[in-house]
Amino acid sequence: MIPTVYEGKGHRGQGRYALTESDHGHVWGVCAEVDGLFREPRRGTYVLFGWVPDGAQVRGWVGCRVWLVPEDSTLDPWLLEDAESLGRHPRTDGLVLTGLDDYMGPPEGHRAPVRLHDEHRWLGSCREFARVLPDAQAAPPLVLRGLSPSDRLRRALATGTRRTLDLDEAWLEIRDDNGDPLTDRLLRPRVRAWLPSSHGSDLIDLELDEELHRPVPGYARPVWDRWLAGPPETPGGWVGLDTRQREAWLELVRERRCKPKHQGRPVGHVYELDGRHITDEPSLFLALGEAVNGPGGYFGGCVDALVDCLRGDFGYTAPATLLWRDAATAREHLSHVLTSEGEPYDLVALVLEVLAEGRMRVTFT
Repeated sequence: MIPTVYEGKGHRGQGRYALTESDHGHVWGVCAEVDGLFREPRRGTYVLFGWVPDGAQVRGWVGCRVWLVPEDSTLDPWLLEDAESLGRHPRTDGLVLTGLDDYMGPPEGHRAPVRLHDEHRWLGSCREFARVLPDAQAAPPLVLRGLSPSDRLRRALATGTRRTLDLDEAWLEIRDDNGDPLTDRLLRPRVRAWLPSSHGSDLIDLELDEELHRPVPGYARPVWDRWLAGPPETPGGWVGLDTRQREAWLELVRERRCKPKHQGRPVGHVYELDGRHITDEPSLFLALGEAVNGPGGYFGGCVDALVDCLRGDFGYTAPATLLWRDAATAREHLSHVLTSEGEPYDLVALVLEVLAEGRMRVTFT
């Protein structure tokens, strides 16, 4: 997406955000601030009745992905992302778990037992669970502050009819301080209100009747701030982050992947992978991306995406060699992981198999 270069390029945030029509690329306006982008997302809450832990108690943040595996093998597992344990449910034998719901979700009224795992170990089981309905709350609006509206948007606001205020489908495009594209969010905005802005004359604050589907949570804000300042110039900017912040870093790397053009290396090139900090799944793909495409580089965010990168135009020309340093760290942390159904497998061995099929020879030091 983000096909247009705006006048705000290079002005540290001026014109950082652009609201752009999805069909024809018309820019409704550009602004420097968006209220509602950085906030905590709505989370689902579950009570797991008859909770029996497998080993240690489940407390605090549980994992980026927690799978609820039903006893009934005809049903698929359900995903709870960024899961957190709130501890025991008062006066019951249940455990309270919150997270971002899988859009598929469990069947309505499901009451059979489930087991839970975090893709590394089994956490425990319960005889049944219930989803706690959240309190009814109005969705926080998305407000584009200091928006410089296009002539077309000015005419729509002046007309003020239901039809003209419905902007149909649009992208909220986000650029870094260099004016380069970083990521975007798809919206179906309808104008709720607009006022003169304190950011300057001829600017407005545009309030949209739209809740952002994927707001940026608090733990990811430092990662976004780093990337909004511009792409990293040295490798390993993610090393000091915890697992879910590494996931946020990988998400931005993944979303930015189609923006720059990757230059393929000559046949026989030797890539070097620094494996000292590969202690979780996101770090495996972050390190691999930087080995192939340099700081902030992308070369797959999961095994399936790695297959696509080996076949596509992502800076790699076969055959080649990957020199993997300190591979023992990845083997220690990723040689025993679980599928969504809870079946164990060796992620490092699987990645090596995929690389070999893509004609990337791996040597270890």
